[in-house]
Amino acid sequence: MTYQARQQHVTGWVGWVWFAGIILILSGLFNAISGLNAIFHRDVYVQTAGSLLVLDVTGWGWIHLLFGVLLIATGIAVSMGQTWARAVAVVLVMLNALTQLTWISVNPWWSLAVIAVDVLVLYALIVHGSEAKELAG
Repeated sequence: MTYQARQQHVTGWVGWVWFAGIILILSGLFNAISGLNAIFHRDVYVQTAGSLLVLDVTGWGWIHLLFGVLLIATGIAVSMGQTWARAVAVVLVMLNALTQLTWISVNPWWSLAVIAVDVLVLYALIVHGSEAKELAG
C-alpha cells in the first residue's frame, strides 16, 4: 500500500489514539512513582480506622509499581499501533473509569472529567485504533 493510499484511511482520530497512548504512559508513571514511594517511604501513608487493608503498604507499593510498568508498556505499544496493546488498553481504561466511579462521591468533578476522557479514549481505541497501525506502516 502506498503512502497516499494509507493517508486516505487515516482520519484525525489517530491523534486520539496517540493521546490514549500518552495518557496510559502518564498514568503508568504516576502509578510507578506512587508505588516506589510506598515501597521506600512506608511512613508517609497513614492507616485510618475502619479501613480494610489486604496488604501492607509495601505490598500495595509493589502492585502499583507493576501496574505502572504495565501501563507504560501498553501506552508505548498503543502509540506504535500494536493491536494487542489496544485490547489491553481498553481493559485498563475501563478499569480506570470504574475506579473513578467509586471515587465520585469524594471528588465528583474530577471523576466526571476523567470518565469523560476515558470514554473518548475508548472510542478512539475501539473505532479508530487500526488507523494508528496503518499510519505506523
